[in-house]
Amino acid sequence: MPIPILIGAAAAVAAAAGVGAGVYGGAKFYGATQLMKAAQDRNDRNTRRYTRQQEQTVRTMDRLGSLELEIVHSFSRFSDLIEQIQNRPQFKEITIGGMTLPQYSPAELRDVSVGAGVLLGALGGAAAGAAGGFAAAGATTAAVAALASAGTGAAISSLSGAAATNAVLAVLGGGTIAAGGGGMALGSVVLGSAAAGVGLIVGGFIFAAAGSKMSDKAEEAMAEVEKAEKIVNKLCSYLSELDTTAGSYRGTLTRVYALYKRLLSRLASVLASKKDWNRFSPSDRQLTENLVKLVTVLYAMCKVNLVVQTHDPNGINKVNASDVKKNQGAGEALLRQLQ
Repeated sequence: MPIPILIGAAAAVAAAAGVGAGVYGGAKFYGATQLMKAAQDRNDRNTRRYTRQQEQTVRTMDRLGSLELEIVHSFSRFSDLIEQIQNRPQFKEITIGGMTLPQYSPAELRDVSVGAGVLLGALGGAAAGAAGGFAAAGATTAAVAALASAGTGAAISSLSGAAATNAVLAVLGGGTIAAGGGGMALGSVVLGSAAAGVGLIVGGFIFAAAGSKMSDKAEEAMAEVEKAEKIVNKLCSYLSELDTTAGSYRGTLTRVYALYKRLLSRLASVLASKKDWNRFSPSDRQLTENLVKLVTVLYAMCKVNLVVQTHDPNGINKVNASDVKKNQGAGEALLRQLQ
């Protein structure tokens, strides 16, 4: 065969091979591009899902925290009224719904009421999640912390606005960082966990990849998204449980608090005409005893920490379901008893 023909044939074969490689390479690049897009879309959906659930849970917890602080703050009025009653008996611990609740002192009620007032005043300048943080740690506990000393040595009750909120969050977190505690950050991290920020957004360097390693990068991106999705699923499950628990707990608290306010107004009316227990009618005495029961249950319910914080830096917090259930049961039992 003449050499020109051989050269021509070789060129044709080479051209065909080149076209084939190009088609294969193009198909591989197209497949990698589609996989990369799928990974990005999946990651975006997971991020939106987590963000929606987190925002909803924060709103629910904030409403619960604000209600608990309002309730605790109202105890000062009860304390003032009960102390007007002369020759009143010593009210002992009560058992409701299978729970024995210890009695408190009027002075203790006044203290937590003052602390709750400090926190309520500070919430106006606080970020979303602050009130929920107090509910997660227990509003009564937070109110007591508000009477403590800030890291500067000043009494927290003497502070106001964001400074008071930050100081209380630091106390709930085990003290300021300078004092060896977790600081405000630890006090604030009651809704999420360290794992919340892990892998939610796959590194941009992966999605920016191109060229010959595109296929490998696409597979790497999808693997990272799948790993992140497992974390998101766990976090959303936890946040959903917390949201449901907090909403239900707030419902019971609202009804117990409404009854408490009605009876408190009735006691104020009774005390307007008589203050000696010996002059109280049987219904007056029952009214007073019922109020003591209501305050005892409200105090206990507001003391519950809804969140058990994990000590695992990569772990997820837990909902304090057992304590919530017991105290909510006591509240429901008292409502059935008094209504």
